[in-house]
Amino acid sequence: MALTPSTMLPLGSHLPGFELPDGEGRIHRHAALPGPKGLFVIFICNHCPYVKHINAALAPLGAEFAAQGVGMVAISSNDVASYPADAPELMVTHAAEHGYTFPYLYDESQAVARAFDAACTPDLYLFDAHGKLVYRGQFDDSRPGGAPATGNAIRAAVATLVAGEPPLTEQLPSVGCNIKWKN
Repeated sequence: MALTPSTMLPLGSHLPGFELPDGEGRIHRHAALPGPKGLFVIFICNHCPYVKHINAALAPLGAEFAAQGVGMVAISSNDVASYPADAPELMVTHAAEHGYTFPYLYDESQAVARAFDAACTPDLYLFDAHGKLVYRGQFDDSRPGGAPATGNAIRAAVATLVAGEPPLTEQLPSVGCNIKWKN
């Protein structure tokens, strides 16, 4: 595992368009995913210890955000030839085991991860209702082997968005395993 920080895409960047399958092959389009207030996009995978650390918090967070008008989607962009634990059929099992309440999509070409300038898992992006980036950064300040994940950083960003306030001024990079790029 190579500890990698997120790249911190500039605030105000537009939501990259995408059309990706979930683990069962159903296609999901970016335009159909946001709630009336915005969309939370998180790059994850099945095997990363940093994602495993936050998994218990992800499903409740998806339901909480949906109730506030913010959609949520998870995307895996890892090279499954080198990391078979991240294969689409295992994504289905993973999502069910963790009670995901949001789509978990597979970016086989890795084009979507590149469009987002995603670097690690987890890598988080929050877009407003107009598709403008208002948050990119860490889930919270917990790490594997430490305190349980709370999602306090992304929760604060969503609360600010829902309240119609300007983006948070303090946004710290996420850290996690690097995305497993194809050769």
